[in-house]
Amino acid sequence: MEKEYILPPVISIVGTSESGKTTLIERLIPELKRRGYRIGIVKHAHRGFDMDRKGKDSYRHRQAGADTVMLASPGQIAMIKDVPSECLDDLVPYFEDMDLLVTEGFKSDRAPKIEIFRAERHRHPACLEDDTLMAMVSDTPLDVTVPQFATADIQAITEFIVTRCLPPLTQ
Repeated sequence: MEKEYILPPVISIVGTSESGKTTLIERLIPELKRRGYRIGIVKHAHRGFDMDRKGKDSYRHRQAGADTVMLASPGQIAMIKDVPSECLDDLVPYFEDMDLLVTEGFKSDRAPKIEIFRAERHRHPACLEDDTLMAMVSDTPLDVTVPQFATADIQAITEFIVTRCLPPLTQ
């Protein structure tokens, strides 16, 4: 019998390079955790990455042809797995035990998006024409049809995410 997954809602935090995506996410996580939510994160590394160091056992296992390698220690695991693509549909099932999956990047994916835009860094927001854009976070007022938040207003952004995307927590 195949296991049925209950997949978490997904929100992508998007913006151009150096717009503050990572900073926004690291400020949202404690607020969401304080409210009792389990948060998963996927960072899109469009230039690739390698967390396996040459000479380590896990590296040697991968070099020998293993499709998946998991490192386990008390209280944490790390897994390196070959996947068919980097699209969210292939990644979300790994987060079935989370209440919310927040991604950094994935501008081209169809997940609901919150864009962070800083006028001091860029001329134009990147996703204004994207029908999955659900909110803007900006250091300057913008003429947009979606809710807009100041970059420092983490409480309001968190409340927006909880209200729009998350079911109430059961005690």
